[in-house]
Amino acid sequence: MLPVNEKAGHALSEDSPLSLKSNRKVPDPLDLEVPSLTREVTHSRLIKKLQNSPLKSIYTVLIKAKINVLLPFGPLAIFLHYLTQKQGWIFFFSLLGITPLAERLGYATEQLAFYTGPTVGGLLNATFGNATEMIISMYALKVGMIRVVQQSLLGSILSNMLLVLGCAFFTGGIVHHQKIQRFDKSAALVNSGLLLMAVMGITFPAVLHFTHTEVHFGKSELALSRFSSCIMLVAYASYLFFQLKSQQIHQNPYEPVDGEMVDNAEDSDNDDAPEISRGEAITWLAILTLWVSVLSGYLVDAIGGASDSWNMPVAFISVILLPIVGNAAEHASAIMFAMKDKLDITLGVAIGSSTQISMFVIPFCVVIGWMMGQPMDLNFRLFETATLFVTVLVVAFMLQEGTSNYFKGLMLVLCYLIVAASFFVHIDSKEGDS
Repeated sequence: MLPVNEKAGHALSEDSPLSLKSNRKVPDPLDLEVPSLTREVTHSRLIKKLQNSPLKSIYTVLIKAKINVLLPFGPLAIFLHYLTQKQGWIFFFSLLGITPLAERLGYATEQLAFYTGPTVGGLLNATFGNATEMIISMYALKVGMIRVVQQSLLGSILSNMLLVLGCAFFTGGIVHHQKIQRFDKSAALVNSGLLLMAVMGITFPAVLHFTHTEVHFGKSELALSRFSSCIMLVAYASYLFFQLKSQQIHQNPYEPVDGEMVDNAEDSDNDDAPEISRGEAITWLAILTLWVSVLSGYLVDAIGGASDSWNMPVAFISVILLPIVGNAAEHASAIMFAMKDKLDITLGVAIGSSTQISMFVIPFCVVIGWMMGQPMDLNFRLFETATLFVTVLVVAFMLQEGTSNYFKGLMLVLCYLIVAASFFVHIDSKEGDS
């Protein structure tokens, strides 16, 4: 018989979990968390290294956006240009290759605007907001394809006002079908007034030409176009000054209405933060602009061959197909903001871009053509001028109530289909001269 103490000690010395001499090691809950914590720390360090490395900028600009899957089509178009003479495929691949570059140009401009303040940022957006259209127009103007310049810029206005705005209204109306979407009518009226002024500047040279009432035939029309272009540039500069400098007195045309301020406060905190540095934004802006300039040359050179191989009028290619490139970013942004019920920003993207092209890009091309010795004018011919006039009237009537729904969007898209069909059967009498 063992004493009681020895029995207790013997019992504790064997399989008792309370025994200090037990061979089994009791797992420590803190030890179990060490591997997972180590993995988290390692992962966070890798993310931090990636964020601080140049690879982050490359990933953000060239890989992150889904539209960048189209980037390889640009080099492919260049290879086809030197390996084959199939102008239709060269034009098609160039069109696909420039589309993501146009979207990334807008992204780099927005990132740089974070560091420059509202005034310089507004000027940057005015300059680079439609950089793709300007680059293509400059190259076409350099080689004397004036009608391509006129029709592609006209197509950008029509696409923004009918297709982009129509798709935005339609998708926004479907997503928010249970309520009426509203926007600030004052901003729409300001832009409608500027668009009507642009129609006035484009209409008078065409009427002067086709009524044969020029004082000096062939010269008065060009002189009137250059004078009107300078006036339109002054008007657009005044509009920028009013918009950027008078925000403390006047309401910003693209500022959300009071009902949206609270709803969008949380989104703005997440969205209004730069993803790349100022130097990276400037570098990417230069690289993308250079690459767009290179591809624009191949694109413009292949327009004539594409028209012949596809049996399609140059007017249709210039007015309908080319604007798809420059408006890809606007199209996606306008639809996204409409689905978020931010219609004021949608109008700023779609109608604001149309105003920018009509009041800045077109007159700017006339002035640059003047410097190049090219007779670029505002005579867009009667068919194109009438199309623009009717489009501005239709959109102005759609916007006068300050509300939108899917039916209005559907009407705008259907109007664009009518315009596209009209240019598909329209032959420009001066295609061969340009």
